[in-house]
Amino acid sequence: MAIINHDAELTRAGAYVTGGWSTIVFFTRRYPLGAVGALIVLAFILTAVFASVMAPIDPTATNARASLAKPGGVYLLGADFMGRDMYSRIVHGARISLAVGVGAMSLGCILGVSIGLMSGYLGGWVDLATQRVMDIMQSLPLLVMAIVMAASLGPSLRNTIIAIAIPLVPSVARVVRSSTLSLREQPFVEAARAVGMGELRIAIRHVLPNTLAPLIVLATAQLGSAILTEASLSFLGLGIPEPHPSWGRMLSESAAEYVRSAPWLVIFPGLAISLTVFGTNLLGDALRDILDPRERT
Repeated sequence: MAIINHDAELTRAGAYVTGGWSTIVFFTRRYPLGAVGALIVLAFILTAVFASVMAPIDPTATNARASLAKPGGVYLLGADFMGRDMYSRIVHGARISLAVGVGAMSLGCILGVSIGLMSGYLGGWVDLATQRVMDIMQSLPLLVMAIVMAASLGPSLRNTIIAIAIPLVPSVARVVRSSTLSLREQPFVEAARAVGMGELRIAIRHVLPNTLAPLIVLATAQLGSAILTEASLSFLGLGIPEPHPSWGRMLSESAAEYVRSAPWLVIFPGLAISLTVFGTNLLGDALRDILDPRERT
């Protein structure tokens, strides 16, 4: 019969908590801007997850008598031309931005990692043909290619994620390919071949995990790019359709007609977009310094 030492368990738990807290303190002192970015990203995620609790008012509910209501009172951040609560729309809009950002980043990384790993590990004509396709895709700016994809697919949440994910593939593929080219010549790969391990297993089990450090940094930067691109597509009418609240569509509906008479309709969605992208960029820079030895001082 096993005897549980509760004191030892509590000691280990306390050491784990203390170690985690010391890591947070070290990160905050060493990378203060990265800590600010992490707080912004955490606040953004919590807002998206608990949007229904933070803003219980239906963001699509209209009230003609509250049209263009100024900030204050019942409408904390004012109301738009249809009488919809701007606070609720911005809070619930975080869900749209998070869904598009994470969805596009994940899909782009999955496709890019698969292509980059195959291209770098196999080499030869496979690498040559794949990289020429990546060159063609990278010849167009991300936003331009996303506009072409969104116009072809039509406005919807799923199509917006696909339209943003496809232009992200070449950058991920190139990062993974460059790491794979150096890793496939390492001694541990030769040792795996010597013991009879298959090429596919070597690539997935030994090469792929060693490409994750630069990939994490790139994925963090791409999250901000995806959110900004979604806002741009929605601003142009090619992103998330009505009645779903989208920060970019809020700007599109208000920028031309109400920027002078009701500036809060432009200021608050613009601040939400800028703050979120700013936070992801700060966090990405800090992660780059941590995970890339060449960037350490």
